Amino acid sequence: MAIKLIALDLDGTTINNDRVISERNRCALQKAADKGVNIVIATGRPYCALPEDVFEIDAIRYVLTSNGARITDLKENKAFYENCLSPLATEKAVELLKEHDYIIECFVDGIAYIDGPYFHEIEKTGMSFRDVEYILNTRKPVEDIYGFMLENKGHIENINVNFENIDEKPAMKEELLMIPETTITSSFPHNLEIGGATTSKAEALIQMGKLLGVEPEEMMAMGDSPNDMAMLSVCGLPIAVGNALDEVKAIAKYIAPTNHEDGVADAVERFVLHEIE
Repeated sequence: MAIKLIALDLDGTTINNDRVISERNRCALQKAADKGVNIVIATGRPYCALPEDVFEIDAIRYVLTSNGARITDLKENKAFYENCLSPLATEKAVELLKEHDYIIECFVDGIAYIDGPYFHEIEKTGMSFRDVEYILNTRKPVEDIYGFMLENKGHIENINVNFENIDEKPAMKEELLMIPETTITSSFPHNLEIGGATTSKAEALIQMGKLLGVEPEEMMAMGDSPNDMAMLSVCGLPIAVGNALDEVKAIAKYIAPTNHEDGVADAVERFVLHEIE
C-alpha cells in the first residue's frame, strides 16, 4: 500500500548528532511532500523547544509535541488538539514527586517550565548532567514547580522527571506507574515522562489520520526510543534507525542507518520515492 503520511521522531532520528536536519534528509522529505505525502514531526519536545530546522522545511506542516499531547498546524500557526493530564493525575503526581528530590519539568500550552532554583544554579555555574545550552534556551523557570503544576492542573501536557543517577530510574518508574489516569514513557536514558491516560504519539497520529483521510496502514513512522513504540506499533510501516534501542528495533519492519547517517532519507528514498532497491 502506498505511503500517504510519514511520522518522524526528532531527537536520535531526524536530527543528527550535530543537532541539525541534514541536507539529504531535507531533500528526501521535500521530494516526498511534492508527491503529496504528508510529513509530520512527532516528538517528546514541547512546541517551544522545536529546532529552527523544523520551521525552515516547507514540507512539514503538522507537529505532534509533548509525546502527542498537542498537535499544531504550522501553516495556521495554531494548536488544534490537546490531550493533557487530568486534574486528578496532576494532583497525585505532585503528591508523589514531592516525596523525592528529582529535577522536575512540566509542559503547558507548548511551553516548558522547570524548577527555578535548579535553573538559576545552572545559569550561575554552567554545569549540569544535561545539555546546559538546551535547558537555558528552552526552559522557563518557576520558583515553585509543584505549586505551578497545581495551578495549571488540567492543562499540563507532560511532566518530565530527570535522573542524575539513572540507576534510580527503574524503581521510580514502578512508583509512577501507580499514578491513576496516566501513561509513563521515556525519550532519553535520564528521564521518565508522565502523560495523560490516552496521551501518546500513536493516539495523536490516529487523530491526524482522521483529519487527513489517511489510514494507519498508509503511514510510515520512524523512531529510536520507548516513546516512539506506540506510534510504530499502529503504523503500517514501522522503521527504527540504526541507533535505536533494541526494544524499538524489535517492532520495526526495517532498520535504517543511524540518525547521523541520514537514516530518515534512506527510508524515504527506499519506501516512498523508490529510489533505492
